[in-house]
Amino acid sequence: MRTGYMGWADPALVANSGTSSPFLLLGDHAGREVPPELAQLGLMEADLARHIGWDIGVFGLGQRLARTLDATFISQRFSRLVIDSNRDPMRADAVPEISDGTTVPGNLAIDEHERSARVAGIFTPYHNRIAAELDARAARGMPTIVVALHSFTPVMQGFQRPWQFSVLHLGGSAFSDAMLAQLRAEADRPQVGDNEPYKMDGVDFTVPYHAIRRGLDYVELEVRQDLLADAAGQKAVAERLTRVLPAALGECGY
Repeated sequence: MRTGYMGWADPALVANSGTSSPFLLLGDHAGREVPPELAQLGLMEADLARHIGWDIGVFGLGQRLARTLDATFISQRFSRLVIDSNRDPMRADAVPEISDGTTVPGNLAIDEHERSARVAGIFTPYHNRIAAELDARAARGMPTIVVALHSFTPVMQGFQRPWQFSVLHLGGSAFSDAMLAQLRAEADRPQVGDNEPYKMDGVDFTVPYHAIRRGLDYVELEVRQDLLADAAGQKAVAERLTRVLPAALGECGY
């Protein structure tokens, strides 16, 4: 196993590198590990297992989609509480002191050396691996749609979220529009949010940096976590997306 800063394991987990699928699947918050030196950030295991620690179900979903679409899936090994891979690392909330009401002791008043270690050991090599995959695809003349996979908690601050899926986008994105239409056209008519309960804005890092900056089309897809809570749910969502993603691709004429 390759290692990163201070001997930490490689943060980028890669399935099916070098495939010919037009989809590049990403999971910024798919993992929940904490480097051993950080002593679980002072949290109980139950806290790390909650939605504050990771995007529940995304790793299993991404692995299934990588198989069914024969696509590359690059996911982050470490918890978003160590450093958030979908934030500019210079933002204060990239290393959150409080997440959904839970104090993160290991993040309280960390010094610049500690923040830099997390950037060097976790954030930077993860994004370098994504960039390397995109560079290799470009060198081969392959078209690429970036699919950023996320999941959201069913209840936030007492509000029961009705959406089952959400499509996030920033400005014009033909593929995001097509995904929104295809999901809403499914036979069971799932509730699909258009930039809700979250919207893509200046806070997001991955899609703007890797897709928009390169002129690539994309979708940032959020799935409600109760739909991904177990293997059966992940299988059902993967089966749906295995239909919808290629259909959206065809609608765009890519």
